[in-house]
Amino acid sequence: MMCEQARPDQLVRDVQQAEQAGFEALYLSGASIAYTRLGRADIGLTTYSEVAETVGRITERVRAPVIVDADTGFGNALNVQRTVRGFERAGAAMIQIEDQTFPKRCGHLDGKAVVDADTAIKRIRAAVDARRDPNLLIMARTDIRAVDGLAAAIDRAKALVDAGADAIFPEAMKDLSEFEAMRKAIDVPMLANMTEFGKSELFTNDQLADVGVNIVIYPVSLLRLAMGAAERGLDTLVAEGSLNSQVANMQTRARLYELNDYPGYNTFDESVFNFSL
Repeated sequence: MMCEQARPDQLVRDVQQAEQAGFEALYLSGASIAYTRLGRADIGLTTYSEVAETVGRITERVRAPVIVDADTGFGNALNVQRTVRGFERAGAAMIQIEDQTFPKRCGHLDGKAVVDADTAIKRIRAAVDARRDPNLLIMARTDIRAVDGLAAAIDRAKALVDAGADAIFPEAMKDLSEFEAMRKAIDVPMLANMTEFGKSELFTNDQLADVGVNIVIYPVSLLRLAMGAAERGLDTLVAEGSLNSQVANMQTRARLYELNDYPGYNTFDESVFNFSL
């Protein structure tokens, strides 16, 4: 028995679905690229070129602004400059730079290490100076909360805002009171990462808004949903010899064609190529 394997990189389809569901912005997670494109752990293995190419393919297919996870900027301040300019050309609306050491690891793993304040500040200054489009936003992520505590995270966030960050992403915050304390310390938009099975509790959008959070991301949620469904389907196929019992849970062929805009290709230039749905 053989099962056809879908193409590993389905991020374009994921963001198309999120846009059509009405989300105001889209988030391209470094972890999602590592999992879907490489089939590897989120431990700093993705490269600048792999992310830039993915950004370009996504921004070509959606209109909503895309926030791009640039990890540590893929090196020193010069690498950060190259990263920002390359992602800007690829269509990013906001670029996230973090303060972990390189190679970095998933923000909800133990054993993280962060760079000193001077290095973190230089990364953000390099990112701000590198942008050519004044509308491009730079978001600074700090992972220091899990290393040195909340007070250190607040100090680091304030320093990154002073360096020019347009928004702050405090990773792995413990509870709402920590978000509230961070909000009181900074005057730029703040992001909350509501990743499942991580170190932060899963709060509702209203709860987060009440303590001053402006942006909420669900960075690997669609992947977890899809992979969970795929595992259940494969188990069913092995156990039952058919997927008849899972058909009701599948996306229909008509919806797949609609999502990938078959009608649009059909009407683009019927004199060149035509087909019937």
